[in-house]
Amino acid sequence: MKIVVDLDICQRHARCCLSVPEVFELDEAGLLTYHATVDDELRDAVEEAVDGCPTQAIRILD
Repeated sequence: MKIVVDLDICQRHARCCLSVPEVFELDEAGLLTYHATVDDELRDAVEEAVDGCPTQAIRILD
C-alpha cells in the first residue's frame, strides 16, 4: 500500500503518529516523516489515521 501526505496542508496535529507510530512520526524539528510504502497488514490503522487527520492531508493510493 502506498501513502501520500500533503505536507503543505499538514498542520502536525500528530494524530496519525498516535494511530500508526510504525508509519508516521514527528522528527526533532517537529516535521512529519512517514513511510510511503507500507504492508497491507497496517491498512486498518492507516485508514484510521486518514479518517482522523483534521486537515485530510493523508491519502492511501491503491
